[in-house]
Amino acid sequence: RNAQRHCQHFVNISAMVAFGTGPSSCRRLISPSTLPIIPASLSVLSYNVLLPNSQDGWWNYKMYLPPLGPGEDFSTWEYRKSLLRERIGLVDADVVCIQEVSPLSFESDFAFMTDDLGYDGVELFRKGRFRPATFWKKDRVELANPAQHKDRTLLTSFRLVEEGVEDTKDKKDDYWHVLNCHLQAGKQGGRRVRQIVEGVTTAFKTAKNKLKEKDPENMKLIVCGDFNGGPECGAVGYLEKGSIGPDFLEDGERVSSKEKALPISPLVDAVSANGIDRGGAPPPATLVVPELISLMIRENDVTAYMDPHFSKEVLDRLHRIYFRFATVPAPEVSSDEPAKLQMGKADVVQWLTVINLRVGRGTEFRNAARFMGWVEPPLESDQQDGESTKVEKNERPPICIPDDGVLTLEDFVGVYLDELRQGKFWGIAWDLAALGESLPVKDVFRARYDRMYCSSSLIPAAVLDTISDVACPNASEPSDHLPVCASFVQKPKV
Repeated sequence: RNAQRHCQHFVNISAMVAFGTGPSSCRRLISPSTLPIIPASLSVLSYNVLLPNSQDGWWNYKMYLPPLGPGEDFSTWEYRKSLLRERIGLVDADVVCIQEVSPLSFESDFAFMTDDLGYDGVELFRKGRFRPATFWKKDRVELANPAQHKDRTLLTSFRLVEEGVEDTKDKKDDYWHVLNCHLQAGKQGGRRVRQIVEGVTTAFKTAKNKLKEKDPENMKLIVCGDFNGGPECGAVGYLEKGSIGPDFLEDGERVSSKEKALPISPLVDAVSANGIDRGGAPPPATLVVPELISLMIRENDVTAYMDPHFSKEVLDRLHRIYFRFATVPAPEVSSDEPAKLQMGKADVVQWLTVINLRVGRGTEFRNAARFMGWVEPPLESDQQDGESTKVEKNERPPICIPDDGVLTLEDFVGVYLDELRQGKFWGIAWDLAALGESLPVKDVFRARYDRMYCSSSLIPAAVLDTISDVACPNASEPSDHLPVCASFVQKPKV
């Protein structure tokens, strides 16, 4: 394969024409498919795989709506991993950028990448619970500079492996930079902009100062990953327009206090570049999930991130659920009013066991315990000799539900309101369904949060569209996100 990929530049251009991938066009493939072999190219796959739940991510079963029935093991990591192995292997990209891996089980979760698929190069992001990781095949590319870890971005710089060239001094200074991003989710537009600015700036400085490229303004850069936002996102605007300033608002707030400009020309959206023929249709969505927001929040709420409140339909369901569990008599307000019931410890344990399968995990458990009177112990405890000793997190007493505590109706709703404001629409919908109060979900929400860009010195020669008409994850899709794949060649010099 390498001999075919690394021919002279004139052969590269001829191959582009043969593939129907000249400067004015880009070959489009539809999954399942393999990216074509194109001389002197770099192919990249980007995929938010949904946090592996072999050790972490226990809640992933809540991503499947309606709730899975007995014998449906689609949410297990073994099942999901088999789908990922098949898809990544079939695409056969040179570089694979994955988002949302767990450091607790990374080596075992993704051993198949090396053992089965031949990705013998790997870099795992150094910190965080949800991390990006980049894989590559050493017989196709070699790392030209140590990987660089910034705020939720991971930069790897490569040389294409040249057939028959082993001595470093004989290798061309022809570098390709791949920035793997998993930008901050939620109402964090300003941080997303800072993350992408830092990532691209690091790539430019690497080309200019570390690798001493002759023309760093025309560096070969590919930026990909989960942007956690669409065209309304400041991070997207920064890459596509070349700058972002204080006039740009996201979720009603400024994303930058001053003008910030790209150190290179605006980047090209790979999946919509070069006249890709989709019959007038836009690029496919990469986030395809049940449409829940319109069912959950009040009609007059501006967005789900700006102080949302539940719709009447959700509140009615929560009230019915509460009184099905409540067995503890509430204090009488007056003798004329009928006695009301509240949820005591046994009731809360029963509710949590239904939604979280056991007590002791999840924000629903932690918030309910606090509402019921549990108080976190102080960080420091005074000793008899007058000195203070810091109590480490793992030494603190575990959170527990007080024996005599009660969870009022208002606090029960408050538990779920906190879930709403964290953007856990999927978790609320699953809980309602599991508790016998399903929402009438009919529509699918589609957005293109996962993106792939290239610098103006590159041409997308082939793109691979993955399409789903139904909400993900499901029996065929292991994640709520769909992958983005493309092959790139250097733009011919005029």
